[in-house]
Amino acid sequence: MEIEQLALIDNVERKRYEMHFDGFVPRIEYIQAQDKIYLTHTEVPKELEGKGLAATLTRKVLEDIENKNLTLVPLCPYVAQYIKRHPEWKKLI
Repeated sequence: MEIEQLALIDNVERKRYEMHFDGFVPRIEYIQAQDKIYLTHTEVPKELEGKGLAATLTRKVLEDIENKNLTLVPLCPYVAQYIKRHPEWKKLI
């Protein structure tokens, strides 16, 4: 399956966004308080590194945050770096 076609899952119970790929679960953990969402940690299993999963996951998460009209607080260094490279997402902060 193509990475772009992977479904984004908002696992509210575990407080994380995830995508399931080849038996692995790349994820971005978050804390939500009212209309703010704090992205705290991005994790991609070693076996999947270098495939663009973290970037695709981050973009899909940012799209979901935008659709939910939440204010983003990017505490995760990866997410903060992604936004620096893609300044069109600064509007969420």
